[in-house]
Amino acid sequence: MAFLTTLCYIEKDGKYLMLHRVSKQHDINHGKWIGVGGKFEKNESPEECLLREVKEETGYMLTSWKFRGIVTFISPGAMEYMHLFTADGFTGDAVDCDEGELAWIPKAQVPELNLWEGDRIFLKLLIERESFFSLKLVYGEGDRLMEAKLDGKNLM
Repeated sequence: MAFLTTLCYIEKDGKYLMLHRVSKQHDINHGKWIGVGGKFEKNESPEECLLREVKEETGYMLTSWKFRGIVTFISPGAMEYMHLFTADGFTGDAVDCDEGELAWIPKAQVPELNLWEGDRIFLKLLIERESFFSLKLVYGEGDRLMEAKLDGKNLM
């Protein structure tokens, strides 16, 4: 069964707010750098989930955001439809995140971080493409990216 999530890359001064997932040992993202977000709660829209998750993980209330794409993740035993957003406006004060450590990273340095291979694809799309996209990422054993399709067309 598939689950629904949001992921947001908050932008400020040429940087993304990145989350280094180091707090939970049995986290599929342990040791990776990702944006902020999480799973939908009952009856939430993508935007409601986005706003709640960003507030919980960062302390920020988004004031300006854009729905950028859908990412379909398939891995052994799991399927996820991730609703991908960017945001460039927020209010509030930062809080400690129980998922890991938050840091503002210059966009040019983000590819040097420990990222999922597929995340590199959609992070590049966020910078290079304004239009909405659909990205399918299929992972095999050992977290190896086996397939990537952008708008239904093979990338690999």
